Amino acid sequence: MEQSSLFTNLEFNKSKPVITVLFETSFTKEIRIAMHAGTHMKKHQTAFPIVVELVEGKLDFGVKDSVYQLDKGSIIALESSVPHDLKAKTNCVIRLTLTKSDLAERANKVIEK
Repeated sequence: MEQSSLFTNLEFNKSKPVITVLFETSFTKEIRIAMHAGTHMKKHQTAFPIVVELVEGKLDFGVKDSVYQLDKGSIIALESSVPHDLKAKTNCVIRLTLTKSDLAERANKVIEK
């Protein structure tokens, strides 16, 4: 059994998202992304499918050439190789589920470029 909290030790950075690996299971990696209002993650894509859940806040979620306005509780599933970007309208807490084969470090690389 694995256990964690999306709100324990929650930190926001005014200049970039804060990415924390909560835990890994035999089939997924569970990651928290904390985004301060106004921060963004530039357009990127994944080699594996992902699930994104907006736990708290309001977020513009760009997929290809469309922008979806997400509110608390929204969930999006994307197949691999789908370009997407994120912009926090308010402080946001995001749960990102990766497949076990995906690398959690990849999310950090998106915000470092």
